[in-house]
Amino acid sequence: MTSSVESLAPEEEIAGPKEVVGKSPLRIAFDRLRHDKIAIICAVIVALFAIIAIFAGPVTHLFGVSLNQQGLPCDYVVCGYSPDGTAIGLPLTGPPAHGFDIHHPFGLAPDTGADNLATWIYGARTSLLLALLSTVGSTVIGVLLGLIAGFAGGVIDTVISFLTDLFLTIPFLLAAIAFSAILSDRFGDQPDKWETWSFRSLILILVVFSWMGTTRLIRGEVVSLREREFVQAARVIGVPTRRILFKEILPNLVAPIVVTISLSLPAFVSAEAGLSFLGIGVVGRPSWGQTIDAATNYWQEYPLYLWEPVLGIIVLVVALNLLGDAIRDALDPKTRR
Repeated sequence: MTSSVESLAPEEEIAGPKEVVGKSPLRIAFDRLRHDKIAIICAVIVALFAIIAIFAGPVTHLFGVSLNQQGLPCDYVVCGYSPDGTAIGLPLTGPPAHGFDIHHPFGLAPDTGADNLATWIYGARTSLLLALLSTVGSTVIGVLLGLIAGFAGGVIDTVISFLTDLFLTIPFLLAAIAFSAILSDRFGDQPDKWETWSFRSLILILVVFSWMGTTRLIRGEVVSLREREFVQAARVIGVPTRRILFKEILPNLVAPIVVTISLSLPAFVSAEAGLSFLGIGVVGRPSWGQTIDAATNYWQEYPLYLWEPVLGIIVLVVALNLLGDAIRDALDPKTRR
């Protein structure tokens, strides 16, 4: 009798209940990104740009191009002379007057005869390095100030909020121009120092005028988290404030921090190109913004010279923005796909 009853039991009861596997929020977000085709494509594009920037030397060697062209400019361009006596002219090989040159796939630059592909590759390194350093700096400052303001409250919160509002009122472009003029007056007659300080100063300018949004975001999150049960329990048992901030609260801020980083990178890439185009960016090293500035004088007869850095900026910025949007949606617990 017992055996007949057991034979009628469902297979699930015989096998036992299925094991339920829990997933962390980051694991759920990763699974969402893994099934998002646009996010995967954008991640591949960003990774490709990162590889080009990191391994700029081997990549240029692979294509057989270099920043250091051998010979005089007249070996590469039609030599004419501007009123100030400098050699000018269009390339003797490749576009716009000649066909494709396999030795110089992106063509040569007017005036100097520099290889455009090598300049483009090293310009990608400059843009990504500057954007990465600026993003890290602004994120660290914003997160620290947001943690302190949101958790401490009172006078400290008031002072930090006032500083945040104060920096938001300062016009970024005017401050960048003024700071660049000061550095030019200080180091303009020292080319070696001016090259270093122009890069550092641009990072400093971008960091100083970009931490405010992160501070406001983190402060709002901390204000809501500091009243949660796990934070109150930690305070009751005497856990040090530093440990509460960095061990209890900060791990719960991973999602907004990741989103902030993913959206800050494309903004800084665009900012670097724009400031370099205006003549207040980096000097002494290849830059997409500097190439755009130089190419505007040859727009009619040599449009490819301008489109190469412009398309590089467009592709990188669009990929970073779409990837940032995908990360934000993946980390949002209210989003269901």
